[in-house]
Amino acid sequence: MKASVLERLAVCTWSLQPGDPSELFQQLQAIGIGRVQCALDPIREKPAVWGRFADECSRAGVTFASGMFGCEGEDYSTMESIRRTGGIVPNATWPRNWENIQPTAELAADMGLKLVTFHAGFLPHDESDPAFLVLLDRLRRVADVFATRQIDLGLETGQESADTLAAFLRRLERPNVGVNFDPANMILYEKGNPIAALRTLAPWLKQCHLKDAYRTRVPGVWGDEVPVGTGEVDWPAFFQVLEEIGFEGFCCFEREAGTRRVEDIRSGRRFVEALFGRPEPTARDRTVKE
Repeated sequence: MKASVLERLAVCTWSLQPGDPSELFQQLQAIGIGRVQCALDPIREKPAVWGRFADECSRAGVTFASGMFGCEGEDYSTMESIRRTGGIVPNATWPRNWENIQPTAELAADMGLKLVTFHAGFLPHDESDPAFLVLLDRLRRVADVFATRQIDLGLETGQESADTLAAFLRRLERPNVGVNFDPANMILYEKGNPIAALRTLAPWLKQCHLKDAYRTRVPGVWGDEVPVGTGEVDWPAFFQVLEEIGFEGFCCFEREAGTRRVEDIRSGRRFVEALFGRPEPTARDRTVKE
């Protein structure tokens, strides 16, 4: 394993649910990571609070791994609800999503981002399905908006099998579009073994989320998302595959459940550091550092 992975860790800002940049910086300090994958929607929607975020990050010594945007009307309450409402698939929300995506791409360019990720929605498995061609066209339009600004897109994994996503990416024919791989999503959506999926999607890998989960015991119902290192993801195998394929992108901690997210992400950071042989600092070490 490459120790440089520890220098490419980041935190997803939306996981921490900060009210403003100042609160976010305090949370990042408590976690011990000064790099973020940044939610772009709050910056676009609430400029009075987040409009100077890039400048504030620069002053605080916080750097960017990438950005992320959500789509209008997404409902994650059940697997069925997100299948109906997710991403750019639903016709009812596509016009508003397209309206939002264009200024989001401009914002990402202004911030100097090189990668932005999002959930495209459930990809139709059958290419004869009329929805397949519709989504193909929409995603090509989105990809081109970002490509003109030299920004890559990463599609979140989990809502379809790795084979289905790989086939869709081949058909898409947009070199700036790849994968933001989330091993926990493969478990939560019941879409196969995360390690096998990572190998399948390796040619398109642009970024990884560090998230963990347990499979559901009731088909069709969400499993449980848990702190990194406490679920079913085989993390030694995960990082071994990243080493084998020469992955050099960022690994971003994401936590979407629980009420102790700062503590959960910090424990995940310590878990990953222990995998790579970095010991937890002693009280004396912390005193000397301070």
